[in-house]
Amino acid sequence: MTDFSDSLRLSVSGMRAQATRLRLLSENIANADTPGYRRKTMTFEQAAGAERTGGEVRTGRVKLDRSELPQIHDPAHPLADASGHYAGSNVDLVIEIADSREAQRSYEANLKLFDQARQMSQALRELLRR
Repeated sequence: MTDFSDSLRLSVSGMRAQATRLRLLSENIANADTPGYRRKTMTFEQAAGAERTGGEVRTGRVKLDRSELPQIHDPAHPLADASGHYAGSNVDLVIEIADSREAQRSYEANLKLFDQARQMSQALRELLRR
């Protein structure tokens, strides 16, 4: 039964990581028009002690994208400087939406793996009861 529990643990770690990724992507999309907002990014890391189970994953630190903020010319904006410019957001909605679709599909794949392992475990228990 340890193989079943290992596969369940792996799929749960993947779902947790993708859920965190989706949360960050949602924050980025929600703040795409917020002046001075920097896009948040994160990495995936192998969880401590995951060598024995074959690769549990966890999220790394959340980092801010340090790329240049676009300068938007709007003299009427309250944040505009003397030249009429203010710092926009470095969020690209096309990238964020594509990343969110990828994260959603990865989450669904982990969910499918979890469900398959659970069904196989139940089927094995039924066979052993006979």
